[in-house]
Amino acid sequence: MKDLLGSPGTVSGLLLRIGQCLFAAGSIGFMVSAHGFSNYTAYCYLIASMGLQVLWSFGLSCLDMYALRIKRDLRNPVLVSLFVVGDWVTATLSLAAACSSAGIAVLYAKDLKYCKGPSHLPCDRFELSISLAFITWFLIAISSHVMFWILASV
Repeated sequence: MKDLLGSPGTVSGLLLRIGQCLFAAGSIGFMVSAHGFSNYTAYCYLIASMGLQVLWSFGLSCLDMYALRIKRDLRNPVLVSLFVVGDWVTATLSLAAACSSAGIAVLYAKDLKYCKGPSHLPCDRFELSISLAFITWFLIAISSHVMFWILASV
């Protein structure tokens, strides 16, 4: 089977994992810089989910760099199974965290008007962090899809 875009041990796979890691780290950075985020459970869940994603993506990007350096194929059925399960778990957690955080952000910004009222929450930082989390999830969804097809072909 030909290499799919984003396959483990390829340059495109490495770039996909680095993108996941950077967007998840950006999401964490913007959320942590927003005053009062820790008062909301959904935002804390987003931090935890993106933290797990950073660790997972960083580990797999290191593995991709190692495979590229020694020119080794990572299409071992056991290894690909591990990638599939890890990607699907992190994709599910990331989508749940991004959606729950987006729901809270919409509630506070549009319905309760907390962003402009006397409490003045930093909603722009919350929204930027959530946007980066959705981009992260999109990149995870791509790699999950690729890993599933590789698993089916191994």
